Amino acid sequence: MWKYLRSEFLKLRKSTIWLLVFVSPLLSMLIGFGEANFTSDIKEYQWVSTLGVMTIGHSILFLPLLTGVFSSFICRYEHSSGGWKQLLSLPVSRRNVYIGKFLMVSLLIALTQILFVAGLLFIGWMKGFSTGIPWEVILLSVIGGWLACLPLIALQLFASVSWSSFAAPLAINVIFTIPNILIVNSERFGPYYPWAQPFLMMMPDSTDSFGALHVSFETLFIVVLGSLLLFFCSGFMYFMRKEI
Repeated sequence: MWKYLRSEFLKLRKSTIWLLVFVSPLLSMLIGFGEANFTSDIKEYQWVSTLGVMTIGHSILFLPLLTGVFSSFICRYEHSSGGWKQLLSLPVSRRNVYIGKFLMVSLLIALTQILFVAGLLFIGWMKGFSTGIPWEVILLSVIGGWLACLPLIALQLFASVSWSSFAAPLAINVIFTIPNILIVNSERFGPYYPWAQPFLMMMPDSTDSFGALHVSFETLFIVVLGSLLLFFCSGFMYFMRKEI
């Protein structure tokens, strides 16, 4: 598995697609830096308010889109010039190939989240936030957002393995991401819509809930875990039986 992950890393290093991990954190940092002027008078909520402002665009649009882009790209080489046959002719199992690709996309999203935190800390340093850093709130937000992306990664990887077209899975991901702006405000559909779950998990709240909907952690965790198992197992079984 480690050797296969190294080969996937080498393929990414030779491309520029990995630079996308910087896009959302940079844009979120710029938004948060501008909005931080409006929260500086509320000393005890400086960090949480800035985190909330940065989270909106990052988790509603960019994170779901990045899961699709990375998943499609990670399968791009195999779909061209008989790449699947060449890969599976090597001493590597289909199980390791599928799990390795899932882990690689998950690591890229994790790196995006780490850079997001770095952007928040940079804003606090530049603005001179006087209160202590609320690490518990920040870590709960970014780790929760990463966990909520795992079902999307599993679903997008399933689609990317199934279709040889690089654009088709991306187009479907965009189609389902755009309604996020409305669905995240729906108390009925928001918690169960995979593309809305990163926002609900990342949005900080002062109560034992997440986001404006006050969805309990237990509900979101069960939904995220259930959809992850469903999407991953479906894609894994399809790949194991797929004729190459």
